[in-house]
Amino acid sequence: MKTSNPVLTRLGQAAERERAAGYAPVGQYGQQPGYGTPYPTTDYPAAPPTVRPMTVDDVVVKTVTLLGILGASATAAWALVPDSLLVITLVGSVLVGFALAMIISFARMANPALVVAYAIVEGVAVGLVSKVFETVYEGIVLQAVSATFGVFFLMAILYKIRAIRATPRFVRFVSAAIIGVVGVMLINLVFAIFGINTGLRDGSPLAIGFSLVCIVVASLSFVLSFHEVEEGVRMGLPQRYSWVAAFGILVSLVWLYLEMLRLISYFQGDD
Repeated sequence: MKTSNPVLTRLGQAAERERAAGYAPVGQYGQQPGYGTPYPTTDYPAAPPTVRPMTVDDVVVKTVTLLGILGASATAAWALVPDSLLVITLVGSVLVGFALAMIISFARMANPALVVAYAIVEGVAVGLVSKVFETVYEGIVLQAVSATFGVFFLMAILYKIRAIRATPRFVRFVSAAIIGVVGVMLINLVFAIFGINTGLRDGSPLAIGFSLVCIVVASLSFVLSFHEVEEGVRMGLPQRYSWVAAFGILVSLVWLYLEMLRLISYFQGDD
């Protein structure tokens, strides 16, 4: 079975270099496959005993850990950042979080410290955004959190029962949709900086439709994350790569939560 997922390919290549650099005795297990070659089912284990392969439980623990760190950071930012510094702190945390996300996404090596740093910085941004929305629309944060985790668990169930399958065509479609939606969001942000209203974030029917599209795409991105976890476990990636898998899930959760905040706010605008 081959995988067309570029993330798994990069991680597989990195894991191969680790093994070649001495994680396992040379010649003991034979040549390990890259992620563009068929996965073996016999002859040697997926990972040498000196490097414990990651499991689904590893990813679950890391994801819960990152959510706890993000939640603590968000709570601290909400309580401690004064209103006079809210905007500059929010902008700074968003920029730093984006930079860390790019480094983690395109790096060829798993780095738990960077992933934890991302959770802290992103927590600051999420906490301040939540504070702004809660100030205007009382109770919206709890609604958005409930909706976000409701969608997450629904997608997990649908993936578990194979109602949704991460076929190569599905992976290509969702990946293209993510790139397209993020591209539109960045273009809209540039227009907004220059005072141009595109109608995508003003509560109009167009804005509601765009938020729904973002929510659908963010929800489908969980399927890609679940597939990466499943393939990573099957291919025997080292345990520390569970941090990368957890990072992918965290990014989708944050994106979905922010879109839920926006969508719910549109229907409370006249209160």
